[in-house]
Amino acid sequence: MPDFPHNIWAPWRMEYIHALAGESGGCFLCDYAAHPAKDATNLVLWRTRDVMVLLNRFPYTNGHLLVAPTAHKGDLADFPAKALGELMRQTARAKRLLAAALGAHGFNIGINFGRCAGAGLPDHLHVHVVPRWNGDTNFMAVLGNVRVIPDGLEQCRARLLAALKASRGRKGKRTRDRSGGAAGPRRKK
Repeated sequence: MPDFPHNIWAPWRMEYIHALAGESGGCFLCDYAAHPAKDATNLVLWRTRDVMVLLNRFPYTNGHLLVAPTAHKGDLADFPAKALGELMRQTARAKRLLAAALGAHGFNIGINFGRCAGAGLPDHLHVHVVPRWNGDTNFMAVLGNVRVIPDGLEQCRARLLAALKASRGRKGKRTRDRSGGAAGPRRKK
């Protein structure tokens, strides 16, 4: 039986959690939602009336996105069905964008509920969209406990925004993302 690591370690995570608490004295997602003029600084890619999509400042992989409602609520049961539908539509849009812009082969998409489950911000629900590639776990992660992120956050944001802009020119065309799911026609908001 091969020697596989039995734990996933992210030693920077506590620094991240403490830094966020110190930055705004509260919820960074609420702060971002309240200040759309700071979207570039806050790495927000787009927003709808009720949802924003942004790059995670401490990504697990290149292009790791957060899809967050603008409302400060911590559980799925706290949202009406319409709001959950919008959250999932924007999550699907984020997945399509990452497949098109970064060529992701697959995805981990999930929500952490509670600190014991890994939630760094348990009182403001958000969805993680983590792009994956065949072979993205290599010796650095396995032996060195290090993950190499090949792109800077600002460069990744610029690449994603360019792909988002290009996709607007192809509205109505059916596309297929590289993870095998049909992306479908784009809807006008």
